[in-house]
Amino acid sequence: MSHYNRRDFIKGTALATAALASSSHAAFDFPRIAKVSPRISKPNDKLNIAVIGVGGKGHSNWKPMFDWGENIVGLCDADRGRAESGLKEIKEKNPDADVKIYTDYRKMLDECKNIDLVTVSTPDHTHAPAAIRAMKLGCSVYVEKPLVRTIWEARYFEQVAKANKVHTQMGNQGSSDNNLRRSVEILHAGILGNVTEVHVWTNRPIWPQGITVEGSDPVPDNLDWESWIGTAPMRPFKKDTYHSFKWRGFFDFGTGAFGDMACHTMNLPFRGLKLGAVTSAECLKIVGKNKDTYPSQSIVKLVYAPRENMPAVNLFWYDGDQQKNDTTGFNDKMKALMPAAIATLGDVPHTGCLIIGDKGMLVSTNDYGADSYIGFKGEEKMVSTRKKEAFEHIPEGAIVRNDGGQQRELVNAVKGVEVKNTTKGEKVTCFSDVDHSVPMLESMLVGCIAQQVEGKLTWDTKKQTFKNKEADALLVPHIRKGWEY
Repeated sequence: MSHYNRRDFIKGTALATAALASSSHAAFDFPRIAKVSPRISKPNDKLNIAVIGVGGKGHSNWKPMFDWGENIVGLCDADRGRAESGLKEIKEKNPDADVKIYTDYRKMLDECKNIDLVTVSTPDHTHAPAAIRAMKLGCSVYVEKPLVRTIWEARYFEQVAKANKVHTQMGNQGSSDNNLRRSVEILHAGILGNVTEVHVWTNRPIWPQGITVEGSDPVPDNLDWESWIGTAPMRPFKKDTYHSFKWRGFFDFGTGAFGDMACHTMNLPFRGLKLGAVTSAECLKIVGKNKDTYPSQSIVKLVYAPRENMPAVNLFWYDGDQQKNDTTGFNDKMKALMPAAIATLGDVPHTGCLIIGDKGMLVSTNDYGADSYIGFKGEEKMVSTRKKEAFEHIPEGAIVRNDGGQQRELVNAVKGVEVKNTTKGEKVTCFSDVDHSVPMLESMLVGCIAQQVEGKLTWDTKKQTFKNKEADALLVPHIRKGWEY
């Protein structure tokens, strides 16, 4: 249940070659990727979909596709009761549906030979193992956020996706909101001038972090604990501790509040400011630090490199619901930074982000970037980016608008559907594919490592190293024998 140093990681995995390489052109060594042809569908075809993670968020990911008439051919959940519940729901609508249920995704992917698309809605530590296995079969994948749990997995995921030319979509659902896409267009126009400072905050965690666990309980009959643990180091089952929701705070299984929510709340500034490589990270404040879980509250500073004639950006991340549990002076700081926003909104938003430029600022008032306000220097109040007349001088349409949510966007991409209202014959693409999800996630995971390793960490994205042994040991996942991918 403790941290693993690099020696422990290498001992615990059959992928010992995943250690950092010395070449500046090949930061990691990966298992051999045998290229396969992606499964190709046409607009009127029905997709065959396999589901990994059936209940909870998984249900909201596969159920719309089933309702559209796509075929569900396999349901896999380590909690067999959830798989059986999903099967019952499918049979009620389509009694003749041929659907197999599993508790081990390896077996499902081995046995089901007709899969076009796989959804992965499981604890973070099984995202990469399941999705990469599926992509190696030529399947496109919808993977809940965060895409993966470690930086090594992020780059491995990207290589497999591009080698096999499959479609991928990370489930940060705000990306499908057209109001976010419009706000990104507005930011791309440079309306705020030179942006050098961003603040992002969340009311998470709403699960336990900063805790220790002792003892064990009998594994429930319906739970395949071996499959639930998957690649992670084996540990005893403890009732109401990991399954089904409280796993997020544990280093072995999740990425804490940062990995969970920054995929949403950082999405707008990351896209709008065209952020890319993060150069350093430092945890400035931490509450509830221990050896097994992420902290109960923290402040992390990320520094992003200059790009496209834009200056470096200091991004400050706040978790632990500091708007409500104000132990750091968060509210006074935010009120001082954005008086026009307070005059407009009445208070600091419970979750959101603040983007500060030398001409003005933007504040987002929810997790998804769908509701944003802009104010300029000297103005007492802000205006919503939803008000078209306020920004009509900035052309619309540079970013394709979404029609039906992230799941629909992925299904249309797999089927080769053309973008509406275009004469160019463009095909639908996924807005949260690896070109976006991997760089954004890498910077977030650098922040997650800063929550575990004291001091300022310098990150070299080209060489994929901190040049800090303790931090570098956290780049590569533990992989149990038999769970290689």
